Amino acid sequence: MQANLKDEFPVLRSYTYLNTPASGLLSESLMEYRQNHDIDYLIGGSLFRDTHRPFLESVRKTVADFFNAGASNTVLIPNFSFGFRVLLECFSEKTQFLVVEEDYPTLIDPLNKKKFHLFYAPNDATLEENIEKAIEIHQPDILAISLVQYIDGKKIDFQKLKSIKQKYPKLLIIADGTQFFGTEVFDFDDSPIDAVGASGYKWLLGGYGNGFFMFKESFKKQFFPNGQEDFIAHFESGHQDTFNYGSLQFSLQYLKKIGLETIQAHIRELSERAFKGLAELGLLREDTLQRAQHSSVFNLKGDEKLLEYLKQKDILAAYRGGGIRIGFHFYNTTKDVDKLLDALRKYIHK
Repeated sequence: MQANLKDEFPVLRSYTYLNTPASGLLSESLMEYRQNHDIDYLIGGSLFRDTHRPFLESVRKTVADFFNAGASNTVLIPNFSFGFRVLLECFSEKTQFLVVEEDYPTLIDPLNKKKFHLFYAPNDATLEENIEKAIEIHQPDILAISLVQYIDGKKIDFQKLKSIKQKYPKLLIIADGTQFFGTEVFDFDDSPIDAVGASGYKWLLGGYGNGFFMFKESFKKQFFPNGQEDFIAHFESGHQDTFNYGSLQFSLQYLKKIGLETIQAHIRELSERAFKGLAELGLLREDTLQRAQHSSVFNLKGDEKLLEYLKQKDILAAYRGGGIRIGFHFYNTTKDVDKLLDALRKYIHK
């Protein structure tokens, strides 16, 4: 990893930052880009906006290239919640969805508000098996799922998801990648997912107000038969913000420069180190311990007093789902893991 990360991410000078699952960090480089963006607007006025259309096309291409998707099948949105709600306009009220219990409210609430019929798969150690069993029993039209569960960090097994898609080829899979994208290499075209969206403010470090959705060509043809212009206009109505989408593009280019393989390997090293130490302390949930693979997000047994204790130790985390949620990104180090484990040992034995 880069040696100057504390210069690039000033928060790291003061805190052990384990709260990326809530909010990714703003880099010095991105702040400088944003300042230059607004200076150009300041001195150029309407001239600055003359090139916004080709610029947004370049952002769309950057997103698509980053995830190996088609640029013409990619749309820019202010956040996943907005994009998902707009996407739901494509489906009739008779559409049946399968979701995971306790998945992100932004994924489930819009489905309830539009009164779609929902089936639920239990969120436990056998998540993928639960999903397949629910599909077999209920025969839903669409599986809507987060690739990483926001409360406890369960990561979907892509090989098992691919097997499910092969067994049920008519099943559409719509995914939220917000808690996953930016932590591992992801090849959309090679995935079993038909449509996937994400906000850019967590692991992608793009700041707030930007996101995207990517679609397989077959999905786009089925639900947007009137052509490319209609497809884009469905999601990108009104003026589009070059400041926020430019921030997303800048951050994707920044991550690409580091290398997703490098980021993935570093995060895996930290996660395995943390998993071992947290398991020894008895702080992990049983279903987390039983999973063959896990993300870099963990939910620790503990209350808000523990959260406050960690904050006093300059360790930033969040209280979610009745426990303490932490997450490790590429700007974290083995020293961060060890500091957390040492603080937890002292708390347990005080």
